[in-house]
Amino acid sequence: MQQGTAPNTPSEAYRVETQIGHLLRKAHQRASSIFQSHFSDFQITPTQFAALAKLQDEGELSQNHLGRLTAMDPATIQGVTRRLIDRGLVATRADESDRRRMLLRLTEQGQELVRELVPKAVSVSSMTLAPLSEEEERQLLDLLSKLG
Repeated sequence: MQQGTAPNTPSEAYRVETQIGHLLRKAHQRASSIFQSHFSDFQITPTQFAALAKLQDEGELSQNHLGRLTAMDPATIQGVTRRLIDRGLVATRADESDRRRMLLRLTEQGQELVRELVPKAVSVSSMTLAPLSEEEERQLLDLLSKLG
């Protein structure tokens, strides 16, 4: 900084309400609140639903692969899958090509639950994005995809 120049005041240099992290957190809070209002009766968290939905899409997966596909770190996906197994929604079996690896798949009960919850998930997405026009919605989703 040059001598004799005053630094910007903190409020001019950094306004938290205009920062990406703050805005994403607020959007996440909105999405989470809407999710809870639709899913609370099912005792399913967003991460658990993501795992169930991805298993419905992909079929049988290793826990590690499922974690990568749902953007969960190893500790998180381990806890998520353990709870889903305990509830009888997901079953495991040893991978025939690598006995150390367990493969995960939906049970019949898990498949039924996903079929029941998908329309609710579509509604959650729609309600979360409701303040946006269709064009804004597409732009936001495209831009967020680039960040992730």
